[in-house]
Amino acid sequence: MAKKKLFHKQKDTSSGPSRLKQFFTSDATHFITGLIVLMFTVYAIISVLSFFFTGAADQSKIEGFSFFYWGKVSGVQNWTGVRGAILSDILLNEWFGVSTIFLLVFTAFVALRLMKAKYVNILKQFILCSILTIWTSLALSFFLGSFFKDTAIYIGGKHGFFLSDLMIDNFGIPGTFLIIVVILVVIMTFITSKTIPFIRSLFKLKPREKKKKEEKKEIVPEKLEEPEEIKKEFKDFEDLKDLKDLKEPIDDDDFEIIIPGNDDAELEPPVHQAEPNIPIATINNGDEEDRNLLEELGVFDPTADLSHYNLPQVDLLQKYEQRDTQVDMAEQTENKNKIIQTLDKFGIKIKSIKATVGPTVTLYEIIPEDGIRINKIRNLEDDIAMSLAALGIRIIAPMPGKGTIGIEVPNKDPQIVSMHSIIASRKFQESKFELPIALGRTITNEVFMVDLTKMPHLLVAGATGQGKSVGLNAAITSLLYKKHPAELKFVLIDPKMVEFSLYSIIEKHFLAKLPDTEKPIITDFTKVIYTLNSLTKEMDDRYILLEKAGSRNVKEYNEKFINRRLNPMKGHRFMPYIVVIIDEFGDLIMTAGKEIEQPIARIAQKARAVGIHMIIATQRPTTNIITGTIKANFPARIAFRVITTVDSRTILDGTGANQLIGRGDMLFFQGNDMTRIQCAFVDTPEVERITKFIGNQQAYPMAYLLPEYTGVQESDSSSTVSLSDLDPLFDEAARLIVIHQQGSTSLIQRKFSIGYNRAGRIMDQLELAGIVGAAQGSKPREVFIQDDYRLEQTLNSLRQ
Repeated sequence: MAKKKLFHKQKDTSSGPSRLKQFFTSDATHFITGLIVLMFTVYAIISVLSFFFTGAADQSKIEGFSFFYWGKVSGVQNWTGVRGAILSDILLNEWFGVSTIFLLVFTAFVALRLMKAKYVNILKQFILCSILTIWTSLALSFFLGSFFKDTAIYIGGKHGFFLSDLMIDNFGIPGTFLIIVVILVVIMTFITSKTIPFIRSLFKLKPREKKKKEEKKEIVPEKLEEPEEIKKEFKDFEDLKDLKDLKEPIDDDDFEIIIPGNDDAELEPPVHQAEPNIPIATINNGDEEDRNLLEELGVFDPTADLSHYNLPQVDLLQKYEQRDTQVDMAEQTENKNKIIQTLDKFGIKIKSIKATVGPTVTLYEIIPEDGIRINKIRNLEDDIAMSLAALGIRIIAPMPGKGTIGIEVPNKDPQIVSMHSIIASRKFQESKFELPIALGRTITNEVFMVDLTKMPHLLVAGATGQGKSVGLNAAITSLLYKKHPAELKFVLIDPKMVEFSLYSIIEKHFLAKLPDTEKPIITDFTKVIYTLNSLTKEMDDRYILLEKAGSRNVKEYNEKFINRRLNPMKGHRFMPYIVVIIDEFGDLIMTAGKEIEQPIARIAQKARAVGIHMIIATQRPTTNIITGTIKANFPARIAFRVITTVDSRTILDGTGANQLIGRGDMLFFQGNDMTRIQCAFVDTPEVERITKFIGNQQAYPMAYLLPEYTGVQESDSSSTVSLSDLDPLFDEAARLIVIHQQGSTSLIQRKFSIGYNRAGRIMDQLELAGIVGAAQGSKPREVFIQDDYRLEQTLNSLRQ
């Protein structure tokens, strides 16, 4: 029992100092102290401002009173009362005059530092504000003191007044002037590096070249100087004279936190009509007819049919509150300490560490001591994740082109990257990409954009609910904000039937589909097969046109067509870009297999030159879905979070996707470059507003029609089809074709609810019977019979 009492007594005696220390070092104490200092600073600023209007009237009333006098003083007009009137008189008259504002700025910095609202170097700010206060007080008294002799204010305070008189007595007016100017130059030299070049430019001075002897003498000191890379990358080591100082323990002052600013300032573009890039070229060769046509008609405008079309407005997108400047300093310091401690446990010493804070992830870059193997750090990924108690730790060893090792750690309070901030950014608005796709922001808070024509196809994969659908909507949205309906068409394939249904309202503006297809969004897997094969036929037709025009790609072809170098009477036409987007690609492969994979492979291999590009997405990144053929033809890939390392290797040929944190966190892979991005968030109501805005404008009479796919049987119809064995639906199909005056296999298939093969055989029999003509590519077949009477005669002759 005695031991127990002794134990409690010792515990009580030690608890007092520790609690007192904890009180003074607690975050709450610092925050409250900073708040009090900030309130005092604001109060002082208001009193100083009021002094300029009420100082003359209050001068006689507060004369002789100290700041700590608490008696009643009547008639004071200062906005902050008696205490403010006395305080402003002390600051402006007794002290440094107007230059006191620099001292108040310093107290504001101290308050923000205590509240951890903004990180500032207190010592640096104190020296800078003190020097500026003293110099400004002297300069104002010297230059403007004579103008305020008969007023109630000392413009530079009594400090400046006495210092100015003292310097004039000793150095005279010219000498005092020169001293003030020299001090200003010295101050500006330390503030900005542009001061010396500016002064040299005023006097047209150039730095003289060193003599050879001087160069020889300075060879050794130059070798001992710090490497330039370390100076640039690690700002806190600029003042070191010796590299051996790097071996000292890293404290908070050596820990640099970079808060990337929003370099892509948001623009608010006015409502404007779409202005497509219409290249105007000089015709150096070609037919005289083409030259005369260009001079007579001018360049061809593909947007003439919808000349009043307006691009969507930025305010259709939701604008979320940004917290770019709010960084949890305690969180960053805690993570830094844990990383250093974890590495130290395994015998890994580091020279320096800095943090780059992104919207959802913070990148810690470290430089290890000499002799440390990179693999040793890379193998500690799980240990660092456990010490930080965080999901999604990723180690990049080494960082490409930097000579550092990166450790990506998720933020406790991630921010939303809005599509509004991406679309309104200067980078997007001034982009010259043919098909710009804005995906989101990188760790350094830069807008990440790619040109789909350069990729040229994109594979998107990730587990369910990790952001694939939002990523696809972001890609579509960015294209809708940049392209005119005449320049771009979408083929949307949605086996889930709900992801792309919102875009059906813009069918006649931006969508492409098969002839006689009711729904613009393809959901039936049989229609998917026909659509993909139709796209391969469109691709082949475009290559034929490119060959006739002598062009290598669709951009050159359209340039010639716009400049009247290609004659529409000879079959030439303006060719818009076609972007095929397939959601749930894995479901299609399981249902149709090779029938789906084969046309996709053909399009991926050849369609780049003719302006057809693909984006396919799947939630099942397995080898039987993402086959070798698909991976070979989709070099650009996006990986959202997946569950296993195997899935990550299937998508990216490496790990990383299994270490993401979800909610739009993704890796973009192209070539050898892998970039971590926070996908821009675009919600369903935003998409609805955009599509409604576009849908309410003037549209084309119908959607862009793809070539009719006739199947394999039609290629040898004359040898396999016989009129001796007519299909039971032959007569009804013939009447349907004559009534609609349109020879379409899809029309027969839809009206009679039959398969495509049977509908193709009926169309072949109608051709042999002379009711319709032969297939003409993307054009419907010609109908030879114009009325029912002649049709009945033809049918009767076939029965005989």
